[in-house]
Amino acid sequence: MSNALYGTTVKTLTMQDITAMKQRGEKITCLTAYDASFSALCDAVGIELLLVGDSLGMVIQGRSTTLPVTIDDMIYHTRCVSQARQRAFIIADLPFMSYPTPLIAAQNAARLMQESGAQMVKLEGARTDTTRFLVEQGIPVCGHLGLLPQHINHTGVYKVQGKTSADADKILENAHQLQQAGASLLVLECVPAALAKLISHELTIPTIGIGAGVGCDGQVLVLYDMLGISIGKSPRFSKNFMHDAHSIRDALAAYQLAVKQSQFPTPEHSF
Repeated sequence: MSNALYGTTVKTLTMQDITAMKQRGEKITCLTAYDASFSALCDAVGIELLLVGDSLGMVIQGRSTTLPVTIDDMIYHTRCVSQARQRAFIIADLPFMSYPTPLIAAQNAARLMQESGAQMVKLEGARTDTTRFLVEQGIPVCGHLGLLPQHINHTGVYKVQGKTSADADKILENAHQLQQAGASLLVLECVPAALAKLISHELTIPTIGIGAGVGCDGQVLVLYDMLGISIGKSPRFSKNFMHDAHSIRDALAAYQLAVKQSQFPTPEHSF
């Protein structure tokens, strides 16, 4: 792609590139991003995936949950991210209640791709029918299992999922169902490391963990958490990479290297 900010031509990663990384055993790095400046910095240190998460509702907007985030919010922030990156693959969240039916999901996903430059959309839960419909329309899908932040009013608290045998079996089953429905990528959030490792081994699509142990094919953190600038207490599974860094760029590079070398997450960042 030609990037107007840099005047250079760099090949933007595709989902085929990301899948090939899993096949050759190379760890995949991912961070959330919400604006052009951080997008460019993450891209410059080699982060492969940039996730424009609805977590922006909490870290950018100061909300207590992700639920108030709108599709227009997501389009705005995804556009900022896409305009500044050269190489990284961009995933954008479908926010709360933007995918109650497959058709509505497709309409909102189309807006994210057409108006903001997203290359893939992410949706929470075992939405196999919606996933299949989106894929049929040519929209790449990232699934999301385990802790589902958009379900906070149902669960009442953010906690580890899949701790019982029955719950673990259900998450494993849902992972296979999402892959069969055509999902190209799967985020596993706050599930036991052993379960995430099993899912990653059984699936042919890459898994990206957050609080799911080192056995996933890649890792993602909320950018502001790993820089130690989030409002409130950082989650146990995160690490402040600014502690030993001289600059934000150094912290991002340290995260990238730690994931590549399977040095993050450690057991203390896992369940």
